[in-house]
This record gives sequence, C-alpha cells and structure tokens, in this order.
Amino acid sequence: MGTHDVSLLSIDDGVFQVLATSGDSHLGGEDFDNRMVQYFVEEFKRKNKIDVGSNKKALRRLKAACERAKKALSSSTTANIELDSFCEGVDFYSSITRAKFNELCSDIFRRTLDPVEKVLRDAKKSKAEVDEIILVGGSTRIPKIQDMLKDAFNGKELNKSVNVDEVVAAGAAVQAAILSGVQSEKTDSLVLIDVCPLSIGIEANHGQMVPIVTRNTNIPVKKTETFTTYADNQPSVDICIYEGERPLTKDNRLLGTFRLDGIPPAPRTVPKIDVTIEVDANGIVNVTAVETASGKKSNIVIKNEKGRLSKEEIDRMVSDAEKFKDQDDKAKEKIQARNGLEQVCYTCKSQLADNKDKCADPDTLSKLIEETLSWLQNNDELASTEDIKAKTDEVQKLAQKTFAPMYANNQQQQQGFDPSSFTGQTSSGPTVEEVD
Repeated sequence: MGTHDVSLLSIDDGVFQVLATSGDSHLGGEDFDNRMVQYFVEEFKRKNKIDVGSNKKALRRLKAACERAKKALSSSTTANIELDSFCEGVDFYSSITRAKFNELCSDIFRRTLDPVEKVLRDAKKSKAEVDEIILVGGSTRIPKIQDMLKDAFNGKELNKSVNVDEVVAAGAAVQAAILSGVQSEKTDSLVLIDVCPLSIGIEANHGQMVPIVTRNTNIPVKKTETFTTYADNQPSVDICIYEGERPLTKDNRLLGTFRLDGIPPAPRTVPKIDVTIEVDANGIVNVTAVETASGKKSNIVIKNEKGRLSKEEIDRMVSDAEKFKDQDDKAKEKIQARNGLEQVCYTCKSQLADNKDKCADPDTLSKLIEETLSWLQNNDELASTEDIKAKTDEVQKLAQKTFAPMYANNQQQQQGFDPSSFTGQTSSGPTVEEVD
C-alpha cells in the first residue's frame, strides 16, 4: 500500500541533520489506484448491470489497469482502460481524464499536505526557510501533487534531480556503508544525525506519561529528570518506560520496567531520584535511576531491534495523538486536578503534624483531610474534574483559616512553611512524584 513520509533536514558541510519527521501510514500510491477501481466498478455495473465487486480475478486485472492509467496520466491528459473478457465474458473499454482523476482523489491530495505542515511546526521552521523540496517515491510524479506542493511553498520550484524510484534505496545503501565502516571518499565526509521518532518517558502516578526525551530530539541524546517518592517510607519504586505522544501511558507503548530498591526510609517527597534516559546513535535506550542520598542505582537497556515499533506504527501513534487531543486533554486535566488535591492534603497533613499547637481548630482540618483522601480513593473513576476542584477549594479554604495564627506570627518563614503549597499545583511520578 505504501506510506506518505515527510522529513525536514539541515545539510551543512556533509552533516545531514534530521530536524523533524512526520507521515501518514495509511496514505500511499495504492490509495489512488483504489479510488479509480471504485469509479470503474460503478461504471461497469451501470453499463452492463454486472457487479464485479465479488470477482477477485477481475478486480486484480482492473487494479493493474488503473495503476497503468495513473502512471499514464502523469505525462498525458487522458488514459485508456482496455480489458477483454473482463467479467462474465463482457469486455470493458473506458477512459479517464486527468481532471476526473484529480476530482476522484481530491480528498487524498489534501491529506498529502498535512504531514508537510506538521513537520514544519515540529521543527519550528517557516516555509520560507526551506531551500529545497526533494521528491521521493513514484507518486510524486503525479502533476496535482507537484502543483499543490509548489503552491504551498509560494511557487518554489521542486528539485527533480534525483530518481524518485531509487533515492530511498540509494540513501539506505549509503547509510549501510557508513555504519559498516566501508572506506570511501564519497561516504567518509558524510554524517547523519537522526531524531527520536517518539517521545520516551516514564509512568507517573495515576497512569500519566512524563516525557523525558521528547519526539524529534536529535540522537544521540542524554537527559535527566528528578523525581521523588509518592508514599511515606517508600522502600522502592518501579520505573516503567514508555514511548508515545499520548498523555496517558495506557495509550502508549511499554518499552520496559525495572525496580530501584533500597531507598532509605523518609517522608514522601523527601528522597530525590534522578532518572536518566540515554538514546545512542543506533536507537538503543539506556534508562538509569539513582537515589541521590544513598547512591542506590538500577538500570535497564532496551535494544532497538527487539520489541520496538515499525514506521507505520509510529505514524499511527503520532496521528492518534492529534486525533484524540481533546479527549486526552480532559483526561490529563482530571489527573492534574487529582494530583493537586492530593498535594494539598498531604502538605496540610505534614504541617499539622509539625505545628498542631499553633493552629486554629486543627482537628477539623485533620478530619476533612482524611475524609477527602478517602473520597478521592473511592471515587477515582466517578468523580469529575469539577468535583475534584471543588474538594480542593474546600480544603484550601479551611487550611487558610486553620493556619491563620501561623501567618500572623510569621512562623511559616521560620519553619519553611510556604502558603503557596495550597495552590493545588500538580506533581507526578511512577509511585514517585516529579520534582519541579
């Protein structure tokens, strides 16, 4: 069927840097053939009262004829379909113009520009910054595609200096020669800097995805984020690594899981855990977690050749992220509201434990906190974002009254108390919480 792929590269003195990639795994040359097949099946049925839709042999012949006609329309304005004894002994002769072909495939043509726009957005580049547009693949011979591309880039002429059928194979051969160490004057000065096709991150509490290496980041790359524990005296954390563009891990691809043990007993949010994700030039992912105080360390290596996604699957995941954006944003908002409510409750609980004798009616706040945490646990699926935010406001207002004497005496500054703890800011982590 083929796919539609777009890459934006920066080329400087033999260094080829991939700035961004995008594509549509459900769009290829065969889509144009199928659209013509549908058109001629209806024409044959209208003229001869014969439905060829269930005759696989006849459909194969028609599809081959449509592919030939599509290629012919790239150089002429009319193409013929001639099939002797096409179905039930009936011959089929017809023709199609380039204008009719463009009309039949108008929606497909429009889809071809979507990845072009996306790759420019991802790379944060304007059309005016693009110096060359190189066509790759047989379908780029279609005049309508060339016209649309030229118009999209304000009349810029297209680069047709390469063989569109051979350029991918030629590029693969060059890269294979570089990776295998072949000595050649033509390849020794060439360097390809690739990018991560999908974001890589770890699972946060309540199934939230925390990207550490984002999509289209140049590789090799090494990035570190700091996390902390989610519960008091938590002895270990499970680090689950995912790749994908959706905000919830259930919609992304699990790459691997490992555990960091031996975390010294401490209240939640006190331990600091550095999680480092390193991706080398071959796409191999190395993830390391270190508890900074004790030096306890654990890691996992994820090989590129095993259990990773195909180009088509990557394109589908990127497309799904855009398709379900509104739905994902609502789910993410609810998780953030839940995390914010938990943060407020646990911050208040900690301050009550340290300053109970300096507070006004601490028992009432303590009771509300326990009731709220119990409500949150029992209504995780049923509660709406608005319900959670209302609970947060309730706890915040009572907390302000309860800790008012501390504010009056400026005790909070002496003890490191921060009234902004009650703003409901979110935090996240994989049985750990992210540290801002």
